Amino acid sequence: MEIYPDISGSGSLILAWQVKGKPVTVVGGGDVATGRVRNLLEADAVVTVVCPTDGISPELAYRVTKGQITHLARAFDLAKDLHDSMPAMVLIAIDSPSVSSEIYKECKKLRIPVNVADVPPECDFYFGSMYRDGPLQVMVSTNGNGPKMANLVRRKIEAELEKEPIGCAIEKLGELRRMVRQRVPGSEKSDVRKRMKWVSQLSEKWTIADLAKLDDETMTKLVDRLDEEPPLCSELSDLKIV
Repeated sequence: MEIYPDISGSGSLILAWQVKGKPVTVVGGGDVATGRVRNLLEADAVVTVVCPTDGISPELAYRVTKGQITHLARAFDLAKDLHDSMPAMVLIAIDSPSVSSEIYKECKKLRIPVNVADVPPECDFYFGSMYRDGPLQVMVSTNGNGPKMANLVRRKIEAELEKEPIGCAIEKLGELRRMVRQRVPGSEKSDVRKRMKWVSQLSEKWTIADLAKLDDETMTKLVDRLDEEPPLCSELSDLKIV
């Protein structure tokens, strides 16, 4: 009888949520809201901040002047800011629990994903402690139990990952994958399998440092060998690895 892994419940489904070009509303303009906005901008969301003028942080005010976000200088309005605009997501970071709950309940009626800062029961999703190096993103979540602990764990991970040029290696590998896809553009299972297998084998054979040093000339020559097993970096005496 085959043995399957045990299921450990009470977790979250951690996803890379794509919000590029989508409207996201942030209620509040303090420190927590500022951090949320920063995360959203890095994900290329279209951000609207709703808060009185005297409640907006210097950083958010700066981003308004740069055209990075829109600021509605007033209190949140359920009709205007939810029913009329229908954002893809709402993040609430204000000091009023009653107003937060009111917005949360209305979001639920409209099936809009919502997060109320520091109130786990009123969150469809949580924010974790994030480490980023170019395309690499690592999130540590405690499922709302200990944000400070998530930050401590993230620092440990960061200290380890920063020992190697992982972000750069991933960028180069992404470029190589695109070149492979151009060479083998088909959507048949055999084409997809060939691309995935070849790139996966190369990733396993090459060190992170060597992947980070790939240049266009080397990648072109590697792709010319798609019908062969990916060579080890040490076997590439005829290729340019600087």
